[in-house]
Amino acid sequence: MNALVTVDHLRVEFATDSGPVVGVEDVSFAINPGETVCVVGESGSGKSVTSLSLMRLVEFGGGTIAGGTLTFVRPDGSVLDVAGASPAVMQDVRGNEIGMIFQEPMTSLNPVFTIERQLTDGLMLHRGLSKDAARARALEMLRQVRIPEPERRLKQYPHELSGGMRQRVVIAMAMACEPRLLIADEPTTALDVTIQAEILALINRLKREKGMAVLFITHDMAVVAQMADRVVVMYHGKIVETGTVEDIFENPKEEYTRALLAAVPKLGEMKGKAAPEKMRLIGDEAARAAVAASAPMQRRSEVLLEVKHLTTRFPVKGGILRRTVAQVHAVEDVSFTLNVGETLALVGESGCGKSSCGRSILRLIEPTSGEVWIGGRDIGALNRQDLRRARRDMQMVFQDPFASLNPYRRLKDQVAEPIQNFGLARGQELRDRVAEIFDRVRLPREFMSRFPHELSGGQRQRAAIARALAVNPKLIVADEAVSALDVSVQAQVLNLMMELQADLGLSYLFISHDMAVVERVAHHVGVMYLGRIVEIGPRPSVLDNPRHPYTQQLLSAVPIADPRKRKFKDDLSFKPITSPIFPLGHVAAPSTYTEVGPGHLVLNG
Repeated sequence: MNALVTVDHLRVEFATDSGPVVGVEDVSFAINPGETVCVVGESGSGKSVTSLSLMRLVEFGGGTIAGGTLTFVRPDGSVLDVAGASPAVMQDVRGNEIGMIFQEPMTSLNPVFTIERQLTDGLMLHRGLSKDAARARALEMLRQVRIPEPERRLKQYPHELSGGMRQRVVIAMAMACEPRLLIADEPTTALDVTIQAEILALINRLKREKGMAVLFITHDMAVVAQMADRVVVMYHGKIVETGTVEDIFENPKEEYTRALLAAVPKLGEMKGKAAPEKMRLIGDEAARAAVAASAPMQRRSEVLLEVKHLTTRFPVKGGILRRTVAQVHAVEDVSFTLNVGETLALVGESGCGKSSCGRSILRLIEPTSGEVWIGGRDIGALNRQDLRRARRDMQMVFQDPFASLNPYRRLKDQVAEPIQNFGLARGQELRDRVAEIFDRVRLPREFMSRFPHELSGGQRQRAAIARALAVNPKLIVADEAVSALDVSVQAQVLNLMMELQADLGLSYLFISHDMAVVERVAHHVGVMYLGRIVEIGPRPSVLDNPRHPYTQQLLSAVPIADPRKRKFKDDLSFKPITSPIFPLGHVAAPSTYTEVGPGHLVLNG
């Protein structure tokens, strides 16, 4: 079979103040029509640089294709030299013949244009569709990626959607023109397992029906096992190993590949274990961890966080006068407690209210009703000055590190800022403290002078975590804090968080869709659906013996890191999506629970 895409001895360099830095060196592989090639490796290994080179977007980030060839077969059979093509030709190819799903949806969507404008522009440009036909195609794509109420979403702006919904919009944009090659750079990191399963099934269906080739970049080895025909393993800008998915998983030749596979957390590994356990590390980090004695996980019965009947609703505007015509019940009658030194994980579908719940607790969003007590203080009753002081005890790690870090300030200044704001250190003591924090999150000290755009996605997330840890808070709300991290960095960051929990008695509200990670780090698990907690209890009880139908469905959708146990169906089975929008004056029923085990509660009805 003739290859659709051929990468031959690719070398990419980046100009820096200290001279050129090689991002990718001597990378070669090919992709055939209808084939999925998965590129895996640690953060900073050159995965994204390789994909951006295929779109000739790497030059917009300061990179230069310094050597090698990139060829792509166009629909008319002609062979395009990507590295030497003119800007006009590349504009015609991008989004039309080669589609790309970017890693960070908030930075790849334009904040000043509606979803409709961003979906229809490419269809009208590349396919020559009328405005009405482009809008109909956009609606169809939003339905295919399982976005509820697509007609209303078209009129919204990116900031009005959850992280998972934004990612689904980006996927719809990339697939709208049915490209010959789809480059998917971490396409499902912001998605829960049920939506992820359906998106991957959609990609599989298009691959089968249209002969679309897929270059799939991910750190999720379970997704690799489910999707890949061939696997390319990268490390430090070079290819370490390549082979069929069965060969890589069952008979890896290189030590690095074996370590990468061994470090993948698998759902079910913690069965019968009550306390969280540290993640497996690879490479130099594993050697360091073997030398250092790990602190025991201390747990105390003292309550730090108490949430009582928390409700948060957002207005839906309509009509010429933009009056409130309905409300989104984002968080509905949520109650739980969190002890000092413990981790409560909130899991559920994108848009179920997890992030809104975390933000409401910290009063980054003002809740509609309910009470939040942290360390004996009623957070809802604090004035602005007292709330500012209370923020030292409660910090948040946001889902999108690029959006939460200031693009104009160096990392050292951003980590130092909260320390300065609370007057905790200054001068040399401040500089030493910042350097120490960089060491703790495993970022090299030379990164202190860098800007956020000079880091990989995983490195940016570690910088965001460093900033949250700077003031030694008592509670950290981690909103998908490790979803953008590859398996090795994820293990380092989670182990770091668990060490800090043991040393400082930190408590975590851990918002995640990765059930295998939740199983590793959580003491308690709460499952959310349509703004309510439908099941909550000790982690072994909820994950080993799920009682609510939604929890059972969520766990059954978790992909398995075994290519011989592929779970995704050939075709999507659309399930009706219940809307969280209710008319004004709607009285929601209170959340009542049945105790099915010690501390294990299941929502009635």
